[in-house]
Amino acid sequence: MKLAPYLAPGALVLGVSANPNTTFQRKCASLAGLLDIPPAEVLSSQFIASGTTLQFPGSDPSCSRPSQEVSVNLCRVTLSVTTSNRSSVSMEAWLPENWSGRFLSTGNGGLGGCIQYEDMQYSASLGFSTVGTNNGHNGMGGESFLNNPDVIEDFAYRALHTGVRVDKQISETFYGEPHTKSYYLGCSTGGRQGFKEAQAFPGDFDGIVAGAPAFSFNNLTSWSCHFLPLTGLPGSDTFVPLNMWTVIHEDILKQCDELDGLSDGILESPDLCKYNPDGLICAPGRANTTDCLTLTQARTVRSIFSPLLGVDGSLVYPRMQPGSENVGAPQTYYNGQPFGAADWFRYAIFNDTTWDPATLTTQDYVTSSNLNLFNIETWNGDLSPFQARGGKLLHYHGLMDQTISSDNSPRYYEHVSQTMGLAPQELDEFYRYFRISGMAHCGGGPGASFIGNGPRSVASYDPNENVLMAMVRWVEEGIAPDTITGTAYVNGTPSADVAFKRKHCRWPYRNVYQKSGDPNDAASWKCV
Repeated sequence: MKLAPYLAPGALVLGVSANPNTTFQRKCASLAGLLDIPPAEVLSSQFIASGTTLQFPGSDPSCSRPSQEVSVNLCRVTLSVTTSNRSSVSMEAWLPENWSGRFLSTGNGGLGGCIQYEDMQYSASLGFSTVGTNNGHNGMGGESFLNNPDVIEDFAYRALHTGVRVDKQISETFYGEPHTKSYYLGCSTGGRQGFKEAQAFPGDFDGIVAGAPAFSFNNLTSWSCHFLPLTGLPGSDTFVPLNMWTVIHEDILKQCDELDGLSDGILESPDLCKYNPDGLICAPGRANTTDCLTLTQARTVRSIFSPLLGVDGSLVYPRMQPGSENVGAPQTYYNGQPFGAADWFRYAIFNDTTWDPATLTTQDYVTSSNLNLFNIETWNGDLSPFQARGGKLLHYHGLMDQTISSDNSPRYYEHVSQTMGLAPQELDEFYRYFRISGMAHCGGGPGASFIGNGPRSVASYDPNENVLMAMVRWVEEGIAPDTITGTAYVNGTPSADVAFKRKHCRWPYRNVYQKSGDPNDAASWKCV
């Protein structure tokens, strides 16, 4: 079978016919009766015509996915896979009529037990046989973890690996031949899942695209939850009013925006920004804090932009990178409310439904880290088995991420470099990390954040401008991406005009404006 190099949605690659009244539809209807994959229970196999809007009336409301439009003819298979006597995984396989011969697994987000149907649609529309799972539980909360380590094990690694194993068998049964190449696409928790696969199951994928990874998971949840005791409740001396963060953002730009050679509201290298809020401290005797900070509030701000340290002064997790305060970090973390990751402590670490997130202490960081349930930390720096079988890993992180500090990604990259004894030019052979300036968590933001990492972030299917297609080209043609060109639209709206493009650099290169030429032209910037 000849592979199509790159696919536009709906392009015919390998199929029976675009007519729904064909062999493809009949094959799909009979598929459920042909599958025998213990311990999977096949619930249904159903032909879905292009243009159908699937409804999910039984889905958990917290998943916020009541429906999904499907843009290509496909066979939808629903299954339940038992993983223990008290845990199971719900999963779906989407088998497009116009199959490219490729397989792809999607990931999840947060503590999520939600199939990301939008990613399945994106993948299937590009000709991939696609799988998605609920990560072993339903909904975005952690209640299912309570006194049930089996569900935690599913969440840590087992659900995704199980889905991959089962769906590859489904795909081969349906198409009559195995896939040619296997891919992964995920962000946030999905990014961590991608790295877990590379670390623990190096044979599952030929190419992994992992964004804003939630690795260093135990320490990340400690960091995510420490903001509540740090800021205190609204009205407390330590709390910074949310409207002050606009002022703080402008002060950050004043101090750091030109470090990349151009004052444009986007930090190309926020790791170089050593923000000092002292200039915003209120004059003596002034009580008004609508445009200035008290000494106590300034200490809060300094703590936010400083690494989180443990009981012995060791690093728990890097600081929040400057710039994220413009895309929702105050509403996510500095609002005096518990963050969703508190469910990890409440239900998985302490098994205590009454645990109060405001009481989090440095000793709790140690407890979570030492438990490291099912090695969910995902911090193994030895990727040599993945490298040895020819796997490729494309890692990206938005530099305005308001949920997972982008400072943590180069820390892992350096950990791999030191563990494997490989310099960046050697790591380039199989592992490349790209910093996406102006991108918020997994997408959005004022920068050139449309890089094809999901259906809402597609500007082009050109491998130079689409991370998934870049991975396909790297795996199948041996052409590794040196940069990823992102697109920014006017007002962030794809139907509007292109505002600018930018070639995002791979680590350890930094993007610098060359002081000449149109700054909206990617050619006016250089990776140095």
